[in-house]
Amino acid sequence: MPVELTPSQALGLWHSVTLEQVRVDSRDLTLRQMAILLQIYLVPPPHTVRGLAATLGVTKPVITRALDTMGALGLVDRVRDERDRRNVVIKRTVEGALYLEKFGDLIINQGRSMSL
Repeated sequence: MPVELTPSQALGLWHSVTLEQVRVDSRDLTLRQMAILLQIYLVPPPHTVRGLAATLGVTKPVITRALDTMGALGLVDRVRDERDRRNVVIKRTVEGALYLEKFGDLIINQGRSMSL
């Protein structure tokens, strides 16, 4: 069933979610990094640096920098495409899946606790 929110309520939910995320998790992802992470986990693979850059409308170096950070946090992994060694394929990790599952739970809990 769809949830109807006013713009103010939607911003209030986003505010409470981001505040709680900062409190409970030391990994400080940028909005771009979160968009990349969600693309990797919510859209069926394969994912490449080139494809992510096209989807987000940014350059490949921008994606590479974001993936460097997320890789260091264990949220994604990168491997060379065996069929085309020029491509780098972005892989999901267990740590990344758990991070987003907890983030989804946080959104649900904050949504339930907000007064509409």
